Amino acid sequence: MTVAPSAPNARILDLDRAATTPLHPDVRAGMMPWLGAAGANPSSLHRGGRAARKAVEDARERVAAAVGGAPGEVVFTSGATEADQLAVLGVLAARPGGHVVASRAEHAAVLRAVEHASARGHPVSWVEPEPDGRVDPARVAAAMRADTVLVATMLVNNETGARTDVRAVADVAHAHGAWLLCDAVQALGYEHVDRHALGADLLAVSAHKVEGPVGVGALVVDPGVPIAAQALGGAQERGRRAGTTPTALVVGFGAAAARAAVDPAARGARVAEVRDRFEAEVLRLPGVRRSIPVGARGPKHAHLRVEGLGREGAETLLVNLDVDGVWASAGSACAAGSLEPSHVLLAMGWGREEARAALRFAFGDDHDRADAEESAARFARALHRSRA
Repeated sequence: MTVAPSAPNARILDLDRAATTPLHPDVRAGMMPWLGAAGANPSSLHRGGRAARKAVEDARERVAAAVGGAPGEVVFTSGATEADQLAVLGVLAARPGGHVVASRAEHAAVLRAVEHASARGHPVSWVEPEPDGRVDPARVAAAMRADTVLVATMLVNNETGARTDVRAVADVAHAHGAWLLCDAVQALGYEHVDRHALGADLLAVSAHKVEGPVGVGALVVDPGVPIAAQALGGAQERGRRAGTTPTALVVGFGAAAARAAVDPAARGARVAEVRDRFEAEVLRLPGVRRSIPVGARGPKHAHLRVEGLGREGAETLLVNLDVDGVWASAGSACAAGSLEPSHVLLAMGWGREEARAALRFAFGDDHDRADAEESAARFARALHRSRA
């Protein structure tokens, strides 16, 4: 592994925005009062508790508005991972023995929840993604059964950025009397996300992907979907998720969701322009290829195949990028430390060595053309050292 001397004065170019985003100053300011003396338990009946409850319900309205839902449909969770698991296990608990159809390219939160359900006796049909990463509704239709209860597919893949026609998949699910779970975490803030337009009966979102705080997410549940709580204890969240509501985090989520809902299509177009400028430069380098076709992906992801990295794959290149102040990823941050190649890329038909030589870059609204060009220049230097 060839690594250059550290460049501590290099400005950090964070191109790992699919993993998390920096907390926006306005969001932080809105949270601050609830981190101090005003931070009463929103379930308490005294004045402080009532004030906290109002702040929580105001945030619930903002999150609901951001995804085209109603406030009563929003269940606050510790993040999208818990939201996904509540959707899968909560629905199946209400339908013992129900059949599940899920994409192999889903986030690990959905995969593990479905595997857990399978171990409990729920039959499962897995749908392989297409080579371009999307989920084909025809494959979903072929997997449906008379006893299918739930279909799970994400809107924008967290690793590759591949975008699936969720509405078409939802139509298939509904035609068979099943519900649809959509993980919309990577889409919120970069395109118009509407639960009804998508046909999603259950929709998972997360705060820290849209410049909100880490530690809070939400599952938006259609009123017609019975769901059993998985976190047991109190009656918080209308009995669907027990535990003291973290007022400051929820308030931050509300503020972040409100910002994300302001002209997301324009934001997505700006981010895509920066991403495309970066790709235009790095794709000139020998052995660097785009993984997902143009037009089949969300606006912030640049997923690349890089040849000539040797047996260590992308690891060396990631280290050299980090030395040069560029943050990127070899896949989902949730799989960090795993020695196995990405399950998403393997499901798309990639070979194991090919999958180990893939990198994910993800851009944010605060990046500009100069950032794209500087990142590409640093990428070229890091790639040269990695191949040395």
